[in-house]
Amino acid sequence: MNIRYFAWVRERVGIEEEELEIPGVVKTVGDLIAHLKSLDANHAAAFEEEEAIRVALDQVHVEADAALGNAKEIAFFPPMTGG
Repeated sequence: MNIRYFAWVRERVGIEEEELEIPGVVKTVGDLIAHLKSLDANHAAAFEEEEAIRVALDQVHVEADAALGNAKEIAFFPPMTGG
């Protein structure tokens, strides 16, 4: 799965994107976040405020309980404001 990071999430992880093989036990966005947090200190720091992070699966906004299904891409980003 292609995983993309934006804004301060990218800064904390230290990379813009990565391609990861997702373990079979990872079924939801929340499961994936837990898995990513276990990878290393950078990922753990990026997701320490996971309730503030927004998620898109194949460019569609979803919640943490969304199933990953056959998604090809997941993106993590902070809330956006505009004006």
